[in-house]
Amino acid sequence: MPEAAKACHLRKGRFSESGRIYLLTAVVDQRKPVFSDWRLGRLVIEQMRVIDDSPAASSLAWVVMPDHLHWLIELQQDSLADVMRHLKSRSCQSINLQLGREGRLWQRGYHDRAMRRDEDLKAAARYIVMNPLRAGLVTRLGDYPLWDAIWL
Repeated sequence: MPEAAKACHLRKGRFSESGRIYLLTAVVDQRKPVFSDWRLGRLVIEQMRVIDDSPAASSLAWVVMPDHLHWLIELQQDSLADVMRHLKSRSCQSINLQLGREGRLWQRGYHDRAMRRDEDLKAAARYIVMNPLRAGLVTRLGDYPLWDAIWL
């Protein structure tokens, strides 16, 4: 399936509800491991913090992997599309400036999953931040620089 068709399919049935918690996943274009350089990953995190400081959404847990990110948020005033548009466009601008390049950074679209109220959010957060261990990037989570969770 072409990428544009996949992105359109991801939007089908998408609904943004203030106060709901969502697990979001965004993937780097062509799955290039851009964030293997942790300094570039920090530029994405800076944009997450900008969103946290706004009335748009609050971060609960996240991990920036070499070629994608997982982000558990509580949506507040903005839509999912607005939050992701901000994160992807601003982080792309920062990284392109840092690398002296042009072009897109992220694949089109993103995956979202609304968390049910009765789901164990701490368990979801643990699963998210343990990604670097499962991927074999580190042997101790504390050795990976691109993650955080409000409970840990």
